[in-house]
Amino acid sequence: MIAFRYTRWAATFLLLSATFSVGAADKAPAAAAPAKPAAAAAAPAKAKKAPATPVVALPSIIWRGDLATSRAFVADLAKEFEKQKKGRIEMQPFSTISGIDAVSSGAADIAGTARPASEKRSEETGMTFYPIAWDAVVVITSPKNPVGSLSLKQLHDIYYAKISNWKELGGADAPINVDAVAGPLDGVEFSFRYLIFRNGDQRVAAPRLYVNTAKLEEDIALNEFGMGLTTLSAVYANKSVKILSVEGIAPSRESIASGTYPLYTKLFLAAREDGRNNAKVQEFVQFAAGPEALAIMRKHQVVGYGEAPDLLTKNEEHFAYIDAQIGIDHTADSSGATIVTTSTGSRPVSAVNATASAMQSSSPNSPLTQEVKDSAAAKTQAAKDAEKSGNDSKH
Repeated sequence: MIAFRYTRWAATFLLLSATFSVGAADKAPAAAAPAKPAAAAAAPAKAKKAPATPVVALPSIIWRGDLATSRAFVADLAKEFEKQKKGRIEMQPFSTISGIDAVSSGAADIAGTARPASEKRSEETGMTFYPIAWDAVVVITSPKNPVGSLSLKQLHDIYYAKISNWKELGGADAPINVDAVAGPLDGVEFSFRYLIFRNGDQRVAAPRLYVNTAKLEEDIALNEFGMGLTTLSAVYANKSVKILSVEGIAPSRESIASGTYPLYTKLFLAAREDGRNNAKVQEFVQFAAGPEALAIMRKHQVVGYGEAPDLLTKNEEHFAYIDAQIGIDHTADSSGATIVTTSTGSRPVSAVNATASAMQSSSPNSPLTQEVKDSAAAKTQAAKDAEKSGNDSKH
């Protein structure tokens, strides 16, 4: 009986223990939820923007001038000048005379010109012309034209209308359509005419006129029988025109520097020393002689002025060669009379007036005739004055 009760009690105890264990498990507090991560550290406050550095405008000067100098070096040099934060060049390419006159009036600070100052124009007497580079005046025609080279004599005669058909030069039986720049005293035209005629303003037989060399080049590209003048730097890479050799010499950097190509010429920058921006102008002129400028010039087939020092000493030799090829030579006898030798023989040299008279009879329209006549008159008067002075001293 006792055993039975113990057994029942033990069973009851076990049952209660099990029930208690289940209940306790049900009532056990849930595991604490994982703690929320601490709030991320507050982002640092944005730094206040520093005030923008004011952009300082580069000092600016105005360049105006011909396409010859613009294309040879000025356009690219102006970009390099600004790139180096030295200043800004406002480019106004158009024509030689527009640039020179703009500088003279104060409308521009610096001009580009393919010719030196003209003694005939008062506007240019107060300006300084800085030689910067050597370029070549080149004769261009259509690539279809079979003519490849001209002599200086032929060029002289073409522009004097003594030769007017390509057939006379070994080409087609067609008229030579001579183009020229219309503007007075254009740099390229002036330089060519001074080399050939010793008069940069010489009238020539060129009825087809254009506003600048770029427009002239456009016409030559379309005109099979056209001929005109521009610069090597402008057309060395232009396949739509053909560059003619002169005296069998092709224009190039090498033939310019050596002086073997006869129609080489100077390119200038021009300015007034009393101009309002003269300091910056002078800085640009100096920059045009530096290494950056020379690299630009070489790219355009131009020779830096200081790269060909021998050309400076060859001036008389240069003109003597041209005169000889054309058939006119300037010398002087012991009395100072001008001796002009042509392909037809020697002019009279016994008296200055005889020389002028002979020139007048054979080449009345030549610019050289007037030069000889003026020289003869001046020398005759000087001789009379000297004789009179000598006679007076005897008394």
